[in-house]
Amino acid sequence: MAVRIRMKMMGRKHRHFFRIVAIDSRQPRDGRVLEELGTYDPSVRETDERVKLRPDRIKYWLGVGAKPSEKVEVFLKKYMKKFEEQAASEAPAAQA
Repeated sequence: MAVRIRMKMMGRKHRHFFRIVAIDSRQPRDGRVLEELGTYDPSVRETDERVKLRPDRIKYWLGVGAKPSEKVEVFLKKYMKKFEEQAASEAPAAQA
């Protein structure tokens, strides 16, 4: 099974919302997903707040051979480091 990391369209007319998902490449755009990995909301004014990612699960899927789509690859390059640092700072706080 060829797994892709791509966006699944949600929302309504003139109010788009996307989920970043791991999905079988043969499924349609809004088809059955394997796992949800984040969100993208283009209507948020602050550009750094538009994307939310789960870096641990994204690393897992990339490690087992999933290929990101072109748009998702841009998000990963731009925002992945931010969410990795955020997850690392939350981990010691949760243990204390």
